[in-house]
Amino acid sequence: MYIAITGNIGSGKTYLTELLSGRLGWEAQYEESENPYIGDFYEDMRRWAFNLQVYFLGKRQRQIDGIAALPEGRNVVVDRTIYEDARVFATNLHHAGLLSSRDYTTYMQLYNFTVDNLLRPALLVYLRASVPTLVSQIQRRGRAYESSIDGTYLEGLNRLYEEWIGTYDGPKLVIDVDREDFVTDPASREAILARIEEHIHGSCK
Repeated sequence: MYIAITGNIGSGKTYLTELLSGRLGWEAQYEESENPYIGDFYEDMRRWAFNLQVYFLGKRQRQIDGIAALPEGRNVVVDRTIYEDARVFATNLHHAGLLSSRDYTTYMQLYNFTVDNLLRPALLVYLRASVPTLVSQIQRRGRAYESSIDGTYLEGLNRLYEEWIGTYDGPKLVIDVDREDFVTDPASREAILARIEEHIHGSCK
């Protein structure tokens, strides 16, 4: 069984994954930044966008297949999902003109076939956050490679996240990070962890 944590850049996915892993005693699996196409992609996005996304698709598939093969009793918390790779990031590249319609159609065909045959999360936790909250948390953690991310880009991703979450038909929990700042507020942190535990225990009955 696995829980998937999803949300925009700066929403707190990694921190919540760490919290849940410690709370539940589950293995944590984080998003891999290693991709042999990433350097080429930033040099020429239109040329390498399709290759980049297909590589990520394959990595996510292997990750979930690995979780499905774990013995009973070994559970995992996953930071980021295969779903947002396609429904948010690949779609955003297409909207920006960096992934051609032909390549996007081919990619989505591969994606749809892949997800139809994958283990689904027992619970999807979506961290909803406004752009000011995202920008504040990005600045707080001070990662140099994120310094050029602007509000317009984050707003575009937020719209795609909301469209996708609205159609996701599996067990899900939406957390409003603007109202429940689990990063800095211990009371909010405890309340969110308790709600997630309640959902997990309910799904196991």
